[in-house]
Amino acid sequence: MASRSLSYTQLLGLLSFILLLFTTSSTAVRVGVILHKPSAPTLPVFREAPAFRNGDQCEADKIHIAMTLDTNYLRGTMAAVLSLLQHSTCPENLSFHFLSLPHFENDLFSSIKSTFPYLNFKIYTFDPNLVRSKISKSIRQALDQPLNYARIYLADIIPTSVDRIIYLDSDLVVVDDIEKLWHVEMEGKVVAAPEYCHANFTYYFTKAFWSDPELVKVLEGKRPCYFNTGVMVVDVGKWRRGMYTQKVEEWMTVQKQKRIYHLGSLPPFLLIFAGDIKAVDHRWNQHGLGGDNFEGKCRTLHPGPISLLHWSGKGKPWLRLDSRKPCIVDHLWAPYDLYRSSRHSLEE
Repeated sequence: MASRSLSYTQLLGLLSFILLLFTTSSTAVRVGVILHKPSAPTLPVFREAPAFRNGDQCEADKIHIAMTLDTNYLRGTMAAVLSLLQHSTCPENLSFHFLSLPHFENDLFSSIKSTFPYLNFKIYTFDPNLVRSKISKSIRQALDQPLNYARIYLADIIPTSVDRIIYLDSDLVVVDDIEKLWHVEMEGKVVAAPEYCHANFTYYFTKAFWSDPELVKVLEGKRPCYFNTGVMVVDVGKWRRGMYTQKVEEWMTVQKQKRIYHLGSLPPFLLIFAGDIKAVDHRWNQHGLGGDNFEGKCRTLHPGPISLLHWSGKGKPWLRLDSRKPCIVDHLWAPYDLYRSSRHSLEE
């Protein structure tokens, strides 16, 4: 059969037709992207938690607790809230202040309300644009998310009537009465937290920091000790008056210019507060149970009494349990898991 060739005119016509299709298709795609509204992710479904009531000796004093509502960590948040209620002598005194990104508030409110019908809580919208341009890339992507920096702006978001608050990460469970931590004597400090003065402080900053005599001056006269910002009691009034949000932002600006650290939102806190916090018992942050920031390998518990278990690091207990490759310590988290399809529950 003789092959049928196209004339030059026919080729031009065909090419024009293809270009028209491509242009129309591309325009449609671009228009579609512009018009597409961001939709909230499908949230996991949780079982309703038991109702926890105050004992007869409870007074009306509120205990204010702040947490973020990251849709990727919601399962951890629910477990943390349950642990706080279950071990509290006066659970109805707990008042939760949740920080969420825009567009997700309604779905998150419904999820919390259906899981904890009696919970005293409020959700505040955190504008990621406050911090997005200030974030420098760190060693782990999860540390670069805007909500990870929301704690910096906490004092500006919650009501001015709140003068003290406990900030907690979402990857922990409390196995003691949180009122004990709430009543810590601040001794004039802005922040109270477990601190670790034998940690290698040089690890948290780069050579660019240690080789700059002007930057290093910030640590002069201090005994710089590490503390984990996932568990903090904050004097909100002193934070506001001392303009500490702006001070943290200033260090983030330096980081943008000189790359003086690798670890997300933690180092600016260390530069400002290390050696100048109220130290509380280590039992209130048994941290590092998620392993390091690279591999998340299993770790064992540190010796001594425990009031709070914290899976800081890459490995999260719900992910390791679901993968059927849990660490031994993950089984301590499992009883607080309210995820509906989870095999690990209080009912078992």
